[in-house]
Amino acid sequence: MNFEKKNSMEIKKINRNIIYRLIYKSKKTSKQEIANRLGMSLPTVTQNLKILKEEGLIMEDGEFESTGGRKAKTIICIKDSKVSLGMDITKNHISIVSVDLMGNIIKSNRVFKKFKNTDCYFKELNEILENFVEDSKISREKILGVGISVPGILSNDKRYVLYSHALELSNMECKNFDEFISYSCVISNDANAASIAETWNLDDINNIVYISLSNTVGGAILLNNKIYEGGNQRSGEIGHMTIIPDGKGCYCGKKGCVDAYSSALCLSKHTNGNLEEFFNILNKDNNKIKKVWDDYLNYLSIVINNLRMLFDCNVILGGYVGAYMEKYFNDLKELVNNRNAFERESNFLRVCRYKKESSAVGAALIHIDKFINSI
Repeated sequence: MNFEKKNSMEIKKINRNIIYRLIYKSKKTSKQEIANRLGMSLPTVTQNLKILKEEGLIMEDGEFESTGGRKAKTIICIKDSKVSLGMDITKNHISIVSVDLMGNIIKSNRVFKKFKNTDCYFKELNEILENFVEDSKISREKILGVGISVPGILSNDKRYVLYSHALELSNMECKNFDEFISYSCVISNDANAASIAETWNLDDINNIVYISLSNTVGGAILLNNKIYEGGNQRSGEIGHMTIIPDGKGCYCGKKGCVDAYSSALCLSKHTNGNLEEFFNILNKDNNKIKKVWDDYLNYLSIVINNLRMLFDCNVILGGYVGAYMEKYFNDLKELVNNRNAFERESNFLRVCRYKKESSAVGAALIHIDKFINSI
């Protein structure tokens, strides 16, 4: 009897989750449409909608146009019924975002703060976060937690940052974040987090390679919408693929790595470390800068073609350089087309949707994904 009762409760919970997901994906729908699309009875749908309303997750928002009978009530998700916070930790700054259930950025801020593996740093991190929450006027009851992205290799259980060149550390315990931050924390690699943001709510993508073109080159691989981390948590280290044997030196000590040819620093070093200024000068047809950019695109096209040949899936360009790529996208696609042995059009190649703070957003979405699964 207890088993039957438990089984019945589980079925009701599953039905409620399916209904919520349909509303979430549809943006707006009606009771009758839910029943028709899911093959559920109207009483079942009505009962579950009542619970979702009581929990503050959905609401009625107007009516559909009449098709001859009574106008159907429009049902939508309340996108800010819950909020998740995201933080991206870098060598010199901290990016913070608040994100609603749909993955929209509500508010963002960037604080210049040099990373230090000290109690003082983590205490200040929490103060910065609390000030952000206060300025945003977010009710603490709505906050699901904080997702934190770091530029480094994490242990399988996410309890340690095993290595981070950018933060100059190894074997750092992630409990340092939990001890000082007032909210539930989840830790993610920055490129993995960015890939989550870039594929959120995209139904046409299951497998992707995400390339992060920032001050170092990183990446993430999603297979069947799940991050493939590899046997040693080093999957997606695109920056250390060799493209020019015995080529330019890389910070890892090897030669010819992608990082030495495709990082944002390869561009910004020509404009005193200012990437925005590089593209400003490029747009003025400066011959020297144009040559640098042409070489950059040429090497990047090699990387993209290699990844396409290996994984045969979509490739998304993100990171600092990815945010500027849209204007030059056709030039890059032409170079990739010329290298591809099988395709004439590089329709698999995409530019990032989030031009800023994609890692912070993706880290925040980890909490949102967990919440939606729990409904």
